[in-house]
Amino acid sequence: MRERGLPTYAGRMPIDVQVHGGDGPEIVLLHGGPGAQGSVGNLARLLADEFRVLEPLQRRSGDVALTVRRHVEDLAEVAPERAVLVGASWGAMLALSYAAALPARVRGLVLVGCGTYDVESRALYEERMRDRLGPEGVETAEDLHRQIKEAQATEEKDRLFDRLGALACKAQAYDALETEEEDLPFDLRGHEETWANALRLQETGQEPQAFSAIGAPVLMLHGEDDPHPGREIHEVLKAYVPQVELVLFARCGHEPWSERHAREPFLRLLRERLRELTSG
Repeated sequence: MRERGLPTYAGRMPIDVQVHGGDGPEIVLLHGGPGAQGSVGNLARLLADEFRVLEPLQRRSGDVALTVRRHVEDLAEVAPERAVLVGASWGAMLALSYAAALPARVRGLVLVGCGTYDVESRALYEERMRDRLGPEGVETAEDLHRQIKEAQATEEKDRLFDRLGALACKAQAYDALETEEEDLPFDLRGHEETWANALRLQETGQEPQAFSAIGAPVLMLHGEDDPHPGREIHEVLKAYVPQVELVLFARCGHEPWSERHAREPFLRLLRERLRELTSG
């Protein structure tokens, strides 16, 4: 399944893949973070009655620094030859990177709450997050960042960053439902390594420019109340991926499958698109 032009990591163990569902059409569901293994487990279970959902648990940090390219290589080892990819948050960004590197291996993309690709969109996201958190939330976040910096043990850093992630998730939601969470530890070091590399790819002009290689259909599903600015992100991507469609959901934050008002219309549209992409 390896494609020419991708790196080979000597001695690398393959990543784990959780499988949900039985004999339905196969899709690949990519979690967020980076480093938030298991964050789409609830969505995988919601789709498992109709689809066979592959949920790759992206590589955790180790001896070699994590990069976007390494995650793409890992995904190439476990994804079907003609994959339908659903990526959430950072997972949507990884789906785009994968489709750009291996366009012949992708039948279609669905991007849920996709991350940012330019300085202006990131600044807007950060402004919205400060407003959502409020003074008390901002103070809590700053205190957690301080504790992370001072912590010595990796496990303690991961635990504190998990708390920071929970704070951010609450701020990014509109009216969230209670959902079953995966008991998988966050990987702070993996997050920092991967995100730093993703930003370098943008700063050097490699992404999103490389996405012009993507020929598969691309659908963006985005909450109108997601601090990640969906319209602005769509405009940036459309310059390189002209076929990208945007659907916005009212009264909806960053994770539509967990939102009280958007869950049903989101799942209905997602299922419809996945049926189209996996048929024939």
